[in-house]
Amino acid sequence: MTDSQTESSPEQQLEAARKAFEQEFERFARFTAGDLETAVAEERALADLRTRHLGKKSALAVIKKLIGRVAPDQRAAFGQRVQATETAFVQSLDSAELSRADYIQQERTARESIDVTLPGRRPRFGHRHPITLLRERLEDVFVALGYVIEDDREIETDFFNFTALNIPENHPARGWQDTFYTTDGFALRSQTSTVQIHAMQRRGVPVRMIAPGRVFRRDTPDPTHNPMFFQVEGLCVDRGITMAHLKGTVAEFLRRLFGPDTVTRFRPSYFPFTEPSAEFDFSCFKCKGSGCRICKNSGWIELGGSGMVHPNVLRTVGVDPQEYSGFAFGFGIDRMTALLYELDDIRLLFENDVRFLEKFR
Repeated sequence: MTDSQTESSPEQQLEAARKAFEQEFERFARFTAGDLETAVAEERALADLRTRHLGKKSALAVIKKLIGRVAPDQRAAFGQRVQATETAFVQSLDSAELSRADYIQQERTARESIDVTLPGRRPRFGHRHPITLLRERLEDVFVALGYVIEDDREIETDFFNFTALNIPENHPARGWQDTFYTTDGFALRSQTSTVQIHAMQRRGVPVRMIAPGRVFRRDTPDPTHNPMFFQVEGLCVDRGITMAHLKGTVAEFLRRLFGPDTVTRFRPSYFPFTEPSAEFDFSCFKCKGSGCRICKNSGWIELGGSGMVHPNVLRTVGVDPQEYSGFAFGFGIDRMTALLYELDDIRLLFENDVRFLEKFR
């Protein structure tokens, strides 16, 4: 017996395709409303059924290609039966898919509908962090005084973090116990004074700038210390700048921040990058100098350090200290924030407790 004799005829193949479709479609012929997930699963199954029986690789597609092999006197009638079978498949599938699509749409609409009679939920809006609020106040004051705002990198080379600031190799600040280092020998900046060097190299002199930003030191966290905190650095370099300009600038800044009655005082101190150097205090904004808990009953609040820019620092950036002079000052923004809001522990500012931060709206 030859292969051609064992092959089924086009009529037989058409009948087999019809029966196969009816057997698979039987479970979809009637649709009973149930749950949404079942309806979605049946919708996907119907799509697969359509592909199997009407797709390019389906049995019906193969039978269409056999129409030309049917005897000429039977070809038209066979072609009509093939077309009628395909139409029946399409109508059955369309009807089944439509019933499920309508049900799915209704169920999803019901699930996603909004009861307009319910009270609305107000979105929770964020707000600025207390440190950011104070930083913006500081920037506003100094911009009004003619200063520009500078920002720069937080990971520095040994030159910018130490050498350029007149900190020699044997200085304790370079020790591993005092400074964070990367595996490549870079250091996380331990003061915003590094921005002075970048600004003078880039801008030249004269220059008036402040540099607020984060700094890092290997401090053990406690109510008054944190290994990461915020500072603001100020710098003014020009011809004829003296200590009097420094005192006047700091005094004016504090008066604009805390009120016209604020009094300042300077105490001799030491910083490698300034000479002479001074710590500056201001009269307590709470008790006006009479003594209270905030100022520890002294009437004064210690704010930061300052001084005239050391000649070695000026020479490092190519500025002649015989022609130019300048002053610099710096203080901690987070400590000032703690003072303003009467906080006993600066760690509260970094713990991201929403219950605490919501008090600063």
